[in-house]
Amino acid sequence: MDIRSSSSCRHENPLPYIHKVGAPPKENLFKEFKNRVKETMFADDPFRSFKDQTMSRKFVLGLQAVFPILDWGRSYSLAKFRGDLIAGLTIASLCIPQDIGYSKLANLDPQYGLYSSFVPPLIYAFMGSSRDIAIGPVAVVSLLLGTMLRSEIDPTKNASDYRRLAFTATFFAGVTQATLGILRLGFLIDFLSHAAVVGFMGGAAITIALQQLKGFLGIKKFTRKTDIVSVMKSVWGSAHHGWNWETILIGASFLAFLILAKSIGKKNKKFFWVPAIAPLISVILSTFFVYITHAEKKGVEIVRHIEKGINPPSANEIYFSGDYVLKGLKIGIVAGMIALTEAVAIGRTFASMKEYQLDGNKEMVALGVMNIVGSMTSCYVATGSFSRSAVNFMAGCNTAVSNIVMSLVVFLTLEFITPLFEYTPNAILASIIISAVIGLIDYDAAILIWKIDKFDFIACMGAFLGVVFVSVEIGLLIAVAISFAKILLQVTRPRTAILGRVPRTNVYRNIQQYPEATKVPGVLIVRVDSAIYFSNSNYTRERILRLLMDEEEHLKAADLPRIEFLIVEMSPVTDIDTSGIHALEELLSSLQKRDIKLVLANPGRVVIDKLHASGFVTLIGEHKIFLTVADAVLTCCPKLPDV
Repeated sequence: MDIRSSSSCRHENPLPYIHKVGAPPKENLFKEFKNRVKETMFADDPFRSFKDQTMSRKFVLGLQAVFPILDWGRSYSLAKFRGDLIAGLTIASLCIPQDIGYSKLANLDPQYGLYSSFVPPLIYAFMGSSRDIAIGPVAVVSLLLGTMLRSEIDPTKNASDYRRLAFTATFFAGVTQATLGILRLGFLIDFLSHAAVVGFMGGAAITIALQQLKGFLGIKKFTRKTDIVSVMKSVWGSAHHGWNWETILIGASFLAFLILAKSIGKKNKKFFWVPAIAPLISVILSTFFVYITHAEKKGVEIVRHIEKGINPPSANEIYFSGDYVLKGLKIGIVAGMIALTEAVAIGRTFASMKEYQLDGNKEMVALGVMNIVGSMTSCYVATGSFSRSAVNFMAGCNTAVSNIVMSLVVFLTLEFITPLFEYTPNAILASIIISAVIGLIDYDAAILIWKIDKFDFIACMGAFLGVVFVSVEIGLLIAVAISFAKILLQVTRPRTAILGRVPRTNVYRNIQQYPEATKVPGVLIVRVDSAIYFSNSNYTRERILRLLMDEEEHLKAADLPRIEFLIVEMSPVTDIDTSGIHALEELLSSLQKRDIKLVLANPGRVVIDKLHASGFVTLIGEHKIFLTVADAVLTCCPKLPDV
């Protein structure tokens, strides 16, 4: 029976021409699979520049793809070098004291932090695609690595095996990063939502700051746990006999100086160099003060000996067999993913500010290779540092040469200056780390997340509380779990909406969003805002039927005409599988029992192709599939009043 022969919607005048939904040409399975893989993994078409090129030219382009410095280096100039030199010197003054402090977070000797700012930045400068990112150890990864390593090996009782496991974890972190880039699986890191990252970083910042209370207060016996309860018990438990007032005086004085310097830099961008050089100035002044007063004899803990010379080889120290291989693999994967997430986020931020493209997969390969090489040259996991990258950006860097300059300064420090850090008090390193991690607590982002999406805020707070009250690993696990839970919830419980006609138009919109939109008599229009898969097909069918039953009860109570047509708006339905088609068949069967006709509006190319292949189009009738909701309504109710 033609749907236009309904008693409540008979037409008297010829209908205007109504477009029908076209069926796309059949696509073979191999071609469809090939296009899907290409879109997922090669959406940027990285090989397009190789087309119609000679073999020698392809070889050159291949080298430039692996080493971007060979491309932009051809146009490098003295003017660019001037900016890179200033930026490199500036970030070097910031990184040296930070590296010494961050190595303590990883439970490694101070020189390993400096090692990690010498070799990795050189590798990245040749292979990385970001102009602004500054490479080296960072607080969050150092803490995460130190916590996970310490759960396997005691760094005090078994320093040699601990160090070897650190190199092993760094090696596998690099392998993880490089593999993701080579296989072009970078989209996997996007599963860790922005809200979860904000919460994780904020919780890690508080945890890092709490860990510095040992050096800041001069406490000798301190808990090995990282949760806030254990740390505060340890702090207050040692208040009567464990605190050192000279240490507190040094730490508090220079922390105030560092915070003041940071506020000066924020208020006036011209003074960006003030917070950048403040840590080095603090180290020099505090070291000189301790040296002339011999404060170390009064209980002030100092750095003491830092190994002189550049990175010794460590390839023979990496575990490739034995019990520690799997432990190193597990720690490396976790640390590598967190380091990768931070670096890519930083790189994308500054790339958008300077309006250039950042190749995420090249970044992953570059970060992976530098950590693999780093693991063989006594480095631990390095990545992009937000504080150093911000200083690098504001100092006027033009290319990755600023990383080379920073690396050379660290080289000179390792060769000639490390003995001067012997009397550096641990309190000043604690102050530097505390002032650095304060910026990781992003209050504005958390407030914005609360305003935009409450579920996102739950993910944010879950990660934050997990890190602060349990451990860094648990906080990270909660962040990942909640991120996946959100995806599953959205996939399994898609939104639906009842549509109404906007007055004096042929536009149909959600009646909750547009209260002035009116329902069409005798017609219920439902929009499904998701692909229909096995995970949500039953829910979608049941949801549509519930909306239909609710509407029928309302019409019956108001003594209004019954519903004769159910129009499903399918433009947001990007795909459908066999379970989805089966759900539509069951929906059609339920509607036929109620003497209600099912009409589809605007199914996409993929959807209409599958509807034809399954025979559903024949089952429902091709004349019941329309290009727009307006066409469907016009066919069902051609005498619709113009309201």
